[in-house]
Amino acid sequence: MLSEKIKESSLIKNIVLIGVGGQGTILVSKIISSALVTAGKDVKMSEIHGMAQRGGSVLTQIRYGENVHSPIISEGEADILVAFEKMEALRGSKYLRPQGTIVVNDYTIMPLPAATGRVSYPSSIVDSLREKYNTISIDAGEAAIQLGASRVMNVVLLGALVEGYNMTEFDWDRALVDNIKPQFLNLNISAFAKGRQLAAETIIQAAI
Repeated sequence: MLSEKIKESSLIKNIVLIGVGGQGTILVSKIISSALVTAGKDVKMSEIHGMAQRGGSVLTQIRYGENVHSPIISEGEADILVAFEKMEALRGSKYLRPQGTIVVNDYTIMPLPAATGRVSYPSSIVDSLREKYNTISIDAGEAAIQLGASRVMNVVLLGALVEGYNMTEFDWDRALVDNIKPQFLNLNISAFAKGRQLAAETIIQAAI
């Protein structure tokens, strides 16, 4: 029975996405799920909104494989974490398994307690993550600005996920078409490509 459970878990992949309300975390989760379903995977997705509309954490979990029974990813089980903001990367890191990969946006959204001076925003977050996990850090905010629209930062991170976790076999073009409004499609395709490029450059640099 235990061997069957271990075999099942090895065939299921776990992705956690975490960000701040308004960053488009849930849209990216829907795009990922769409691509996986198109490929014939069994997909379960769950959402935890928290105080999203007040700038609180938004966390989504995606499990996919041949036969997924539960949508819940427990602490220490995620294969990959996509963090849309550095503080949220710290919050979400408890979900990663020891050899897991984190795609982190080197981007700061100052929470209210830090903005008012009641607490300090942690320094060297990305460096501390690198000590524990396979870390791919990109500045998706700057990339989105270069593309002319800060709102596509989330799709830049999607591209980084696809490149960093080697999910290139899925039909991302179709997933974008199915989930993005036509008037914004070309911009988001460019954002996706930019994210892949940045992740590839980061991986190469880390290997030098």
